[in-house]
Amino acid sequence: MEAGELSRLGLELSARTDEVVARMMQRSARSSKTLAKVVEESFHDVGTVSTVAVARWMSGEGEAVAREVGQESWRIFAQLASQQEAALNEVTKRCLRWRDCTLEVLDESAAELGLAAGPDGFTPLALSAAWTERARLGTGIVGVFQRGPALLAQEAAALADASNGRFVLGIGSSSDRIVEGWNGIPFERPLSKVRETLDFLDPVLGGERSETGFKLETAPRFEVPIVLAALRGKMLELAVERAAGAFTNFLPLSGLPKVTAQLEGAPTGFELLCRFFCIPGEREQVEPLARFMFSSYVTVPVYADFYRWMGFGEQIGPMVEAWEAGDRQAAAAAAPWELIEDMFIFGNPEQMKQRLGEFVAGGITLPILTPITTPDKLGETIEALAPS
Repeated sequence: MEAGELSRLGLELSARTDEVVARMMQRSARSSKTLAKVVEESFHDVGTVSTVAVARWMSGEGEAVAREVGQESWRIFAQLASQQEAALNEVTKRCLRWRDCTLEVLDESAAELGLAAGPDGFTPLALSAAWTERARLGTGIVGVFQRGPALLAQEAAALADASNGRFVLGIGSSSDRIVEGWNGIPFERPLSKVRETLDFLDPVLGGERSETGFKLETAPRFEVPIVLAALRGKMLELAVERAAGAFTNFLPLSGLPKVTAQLEGAPTGFELLCRFFCIPGEREQVEPLARFMFSSYVTVPVYADFYRWMGFGEQIGPMVEAWEAGDRQAAAAAAPWELIEDMFIFGNPEQMKQRLGEFVAGGITLPILTPITTPDKLGETIEALAPS
């Protein structure tokens, strides 16, 4: 999740503040002791103020603003304590219910606004082609179910020429949640679909006619390398056989040897790309967000299968079971910290760069960095992670 995505998620949470509080109050009414009206009203106020504080921090207004808003919650709690209107266990129950409802709304909003719901894969690259001269540009990745092969060929050819040969086309099957759940397209035979897309693109991007009769009016002046999103097994084999590289994601360092073992026989120059989520801070600062992201992502069936393939099925089992039962809080709590720590890039800039170096030493040829921080700190984070 990039800073812009975090900001949009914060704005969405702000817009759904009333919904968070309504859920909290409904659950408290069903499963907690009924309290005096003044106390229930106070908890309604606490839920509202707390949700606003979190939303304003996420949307990029800074910690100081969120802390200032959050102080109102403590004032209300202090007033309740002085009146001795509510037992401590009832206060705790309602605080936990606010947390649960906030996480649920964030999860739902992330599904609607998340990483795959940002700008399309090509438009920002068209702008970058005009604004830069040396940077490599690539899609990472665009789905073959959502775009027809002729459209992919047209977009790739246009960007290859606009960038003077700096463009790399990254394609993949995406996931059932995005293809079928969000776009209403059956997610069937993903390996075959990717292979068929390659069968179309290879001749067309070379200026030839496809078996279906399509030919670009003007062939690209530059070669268009193709990188495949490939997590495991046959998709990695297809990447080695047909592509210029493989793009992996959410990969723990301890699982890297199993991935690189699949690349035996890859041609010279074959690249292994990996996306890394870089969150500055120590464990107590990053753990809540990291658990939320891990449990949201690795419970997607294609990623759950990826982790089982790497040998982590037992570790992720309780998390997947909780998620499938609809208990997002329990899923986040059950997310195995040893795998989270093995996959995310945490710490200060030097620690993060050292950690990335371990992945490079293990076989990653091109790290793709996604800094996760507030918009006001994004620039300094990018500069801090730049090569020395």
